[in-house]
Amino acid sequence: MIPKGLIVAAPSSNSGKTFVTLGCLHALKRRGIDVASAKVGPDYIDPAFHAAATRRLCPNLDGWAMRDDTLSSILEHHLRADLIVCEGVMGLFDGATLPAGNHSTKDGSPADIARRTGWPVVLVIDASAQAASAAALIHGFASFDPNVQIKGVIFNKVGGPGHIQLLKNACDKYLPEIDILGFIPRQTELALPERHLGLVLAGEHPELDKFLDQSADFLEEHLDLNKLYQLGTPSRISSPQNKSSFFNPIGQRIAIAKDIAFAFAYPALLDHWHECGAELSFFSPLEDETPDQLCDAIYLPGGYPELHGAKLSANRNFLGALRAYHDIGTTIFGECGGYMTLGRGLIDKDGTRHKMAGILNLETSFAKRKLHLGYREIKVLQDLPFLKKGTILRGHEFHYASILQEHGTRPFSAQNASGIPIGKMGLINGNCVASFFHMIDIHKNIN
Repeated sequence: MIPKGLIVAAPSSNSGKTFVTLGCLHALKRRGIDVASAKVGPDYIDPAFHAAATRRLCPNLDGWAMRDDTLSSILEHHLRADLIVCEGVMGLFDGATLPAGNHSTKDGSPADIARRTGWPVVLVIDASAQAASAAALIHGFASFDPNVQIKGVIFNKVGGPGHIQLLKNACDKYLPEIDILGFIPRQTELALPERHLGLVLAGEHPELDKFLDQSADFLEEHLDLNKLYQLGTPSRISSPQNKSSFFNPIGQRIAIAKDIAFAFAYPALLDHWHECGAELSFFSPLEDETPDQLCDAIYLPGGYPELHGAKLSANRNFLGALRAYHDIGTTIFGECGGYMTLGRGLIDKDGTRHKMAGILNLETSFAKRKLHLGYREIKVLQDLPFLKKGTILRGHEFHYASILQEHGTRPFSAQNASGIPIGKMGLINGNCVASFFHMIDIHKNIN
């Protein structure tokens, strides 16, 4: 059976779609419904909260970075459920800025995923500063693209009964074909803490289960979850033509750093590596653990090492093991936070320098933060331990670190989603390859 799905989206960020999604997921799960979730676009933080709400993996669906076969493979292998609730990103039609003259709709927006899956959209509206005008906003979104079907609306941050009646009257008059699923009152008690890259990690939330229960209780009072469930429709994405997805494992026995400092690894990618026959093990750099002795590859994903610089710098077993594995030629692959850790030093927001592994000639700083954000397409410039020269990959860059020093051989050339070159990225030293680029999928494979 092809599972049903829907997309929770909004006109803009900060409309409340994450809160609505988490509460609905947990409420449906408590009702005994086999509910799964997905997240549009490149995001490591929200999927971990989804997983806490559903007790199952939450994959990302990225219409720009992922090939059609990768999207199909995720839907087929990771999203088998009675209902899939997919949370959007930013505004419904917000995605990559494609090159001039490129009229593709594959821009990575929530609307992109809605078009390709055929899933209906439930629009979350921040109604705190509007009343009847909200109907005009919804009408604009509903009529903007006939291939994106808005079937439901949830009003968030509403006032008293008078405000609700104004919203209801306007929608009944002008939007009778769109179901109102509920009105969520203004409240400040149920909120997730944030930091510079978004929400605090799910693993750092001290009372996450309590928050999920309270959110589900609150939304049970104010939303029609039965109607929400009934809006789901089967995906029209066909089975993958090829069984390949993402990119191949970086080794046969891969040791993966995993803790609150190194948490930004896509679970679906790790599952893919496992399905390809790779053996995966995990270790915590923050606990001064070392990679498995039998590993032939080490993966240091992104995360928040800048918040734990002093502790990481003092963990001699971890840093010493990285250097020792590098000396014997073990493949080491680092992304973003992993890249900074493989450098010589990391300066935290207070200006204190912390010594890192020293495998790469790299110094980074958070004392003067600068945002680097966007989709990236990279070309591999030389044969690497797990990628051939000429391979094209897509992914993203998202960090606030400034580069003070970056010397050595550069493994990648990069351009943004608009096709504008942004120079070379990363460093390579022996079998150690790392950069600020988060790899998602191969778009041209060189065998």
